[in-house]
Amino acid sequence: MNRFGRIIAVLLLVLAGSMARAQDNSFLIPKPHPAAKAEVRYEIDAKRSGVSFTGNEALPRSREFKRLDASYYVGWLYEGGYKHEHAADYIGFKNAIEPLEKSLNLLERDYRKALATRTKDVMEYLGVATFQQDYSIIAYLLWTCYNNIGDYQKSYNLMQRTRKWNFQQNYALDPYTSLAWITHVNRFYTSKKFPFLRNSIDENERLSNAYLDSALRRISINRWFNEGLLRPSYAEQERLGVYHYKAILYSYAFNIDSTNYYYKKMEDGGTMSHNNFATWQAIIGNFGKAYEEYTAASMTDYGDSKQLREWAYYMSILDIYKAKPKTGIDFMKEWIKAVGSTPGYGWYNIALARNLLYDGQVSESERIINKAAEFKELHIGTTLGETHYNFSIQLQKLMAREARWEMQKFENRNWWYNPRVLGNMGSILSELYAQQFLIINQLSQNPERERVTYKLFASESTVSWDEIWYLIRDFSSNFFLDKFRKEARETNRVKIRKYYQLLISRLYMKKDNYDDARKLLNEILNDRNIEPENEKLFTFRVYQALAECAKEKKDNAAFSSWMYKMYVLYPQLVPFTGLEMNMNLHVVGTEDKAVTDRLRKCNINWGYGPNAPEAYIVFSSTPGKKRIEYYVLDKGGNYVVPRQVCFYKDPGQTGIDMAYRIFGVGGKNVEKN
Repeated sequence: MNRFGRIIAVLLLVLAGSMARAQDNSFLIPKPHPAAKAEVRYEIDAKRSGVSFTGNEALPRSREFKRLDASYYVGWLYEGGYKHEHAADYIGFKNAIEPLEKSLNLLERDYRKALATRTKDVMEYLGVATFQQDYSIIAYLLWTCYNNIGDYQKSYNLMQRTRKWNFQQNYALDPYTSLAWITHVNRFYTSKKFPFLRNSIDENERLSNAYLDSALRRISINRWFNEGLLRPSYAEQERLGVYHYKAILYSYAFNIDSTNYYYKKMEDGGTMSHNNFATWQAIIGNFGKAYEEYTAASMTDYGDSKQLREWAYYMSILDIYKAKPKTGIDFMKEWIKAVGSTPGYGWYNIALARNLLYDGQVSESERIINKAAEFKELHIGTTLGETHYNFSIQLQKLMAREARWEMQKFENRNWWYNPRVLGNMGSILSELYAQQFLIINQLSQNPERERVTYKLFASESTVSWDEIWYLIRDFSSNFFLDKFRKEARETNRVKIRKYYQLLISRLYMKKDNYDDARKLLNEILNDRNIEPENEKLFTFRVYQALAECAKEKKDNAAFSSWMYKMYVLYPQLVPFTGLEMNMNLHVVGTEDKAVTDRLRKCNINWGYGPNAPEAYIVFSSTPGKKRIEYYVLDKGGNYVVPRQVCFYKDPGQTGIDMAYRIFGVGGKNVEKN
């Protein structure tokens, strides 16, 4: 194109631009005078008074405020605050980010001087406090949005941006504790994933602690500005916020003295986190106290309803330890119904599936765990992330397949020469091996396995100690023997030592060293630190190991005694141990032989002596219905399985079902008398 042609083209572009601007009404409206803009903003400030930026009025007010002055940050704050409050998934939080970012940018653009002001003068402080407080609120909302969609680099950048303003009061957030939090949450990653991280877990934890130390220093420095300006207790309240995160870091490191120190500080200051303290009590083996604190958390938890309630998840594990999986089932069903498909829904289904599994309801447990696997969980307000979530699901799937394997043997005492049963077991075994391979491959890529998986009751563990045994029992005995012996020697958690000793004894048995195993198991039973009501699962597993030792040594009397104790303590687990239970059967009423014949084909030693529970099955019928009442008594005449009723049509399947029912599987949640 020649020079003349270029000139014509430029003139045409200018003309086109002029026409476009002429059609734009905003081009015809002169910019408001600064005094007029100030008057409009004063009007907006007056109208926002008493109107929450998270309430139902926030969205229509945001439209009104932007219509009055779209360049003022307040309208965007109200839009972003409303969207943040109503977000419950990735898209919801993503939608809240844009108006919040806009609001923060506008606030920084127009009020930089106010944001940078640090003063001891009351009147000057009152003139800037609102802008600093709003900035802190916007930054907090934006920070949670970034975290909830997993954009931790933006979260880090935002906190560094907030830190540079160096407010003399924290308001809605402390940038240093926020930096510590996102560093701790991502501790197992390196700078390759997030440039703000170091290259090992230890380095990241040190960095996180350094941020907290900086937070404490900043509080001390700010006291000079705030003396006589703010209430005297404000500094201690800010310190308590730092202590909260200090306790989290030290509990992760199993530092008992420091963790107890900071929880005592929070207790004295009236800011105790019952949920976190309960987890800490479980870590050091105070399970009764842990249950009390989780209960307290459930009664005082008024936080964000759209995030995981850790107390609900972990209480369900303690129910299993207490041999009360039915209590856990009932609670989790009601809780899931109450919260719906909000963040935490997947975790609650994992908890429900676990309790169903320990109650022997394997099919239902598998259905629920598959539901959790299909749910896209958002890990909000917790250090538990996608890695923990997937590991918990896969481990429960492994245990369910283990249970299915044992069910074939329990339902068919002649399983070893039954082609149909052997075929089923072969299919289950192939699934079991595939699941083990999947988990071990997943575990091998987890840099936290030494701290969270192999260390029992770790702060970031989302599975029970019993599940860890199912994970490791088919792998290198020597490797885990060395590891658990070391833990048993060196751990400063006195009440947890016996758990390592139990796993050591189980590994001895895998190496056919039954004498040393039995000796260690008897020592465990004499441990004065066992909480009888809160560690029934532990005691059951000790009895089970002793029963297996007695069976191997052909000590029938001891075997019978241990089996009876197992049944009375935790009957639902017995069918899945591979051990044959002695039981006396009493049939009352008009017997349905098809039911009782199938029942007697299950792997139960019927009519065997004094160390046997008394099972009662009462047949009756009404027009069109066949009815069975059943219950089981111990040697003292006390109910182990309370009186319950079921109706049936298929006698063969009912015989199998009754075999499980007399072990307390399914049925009602009725306390033993």
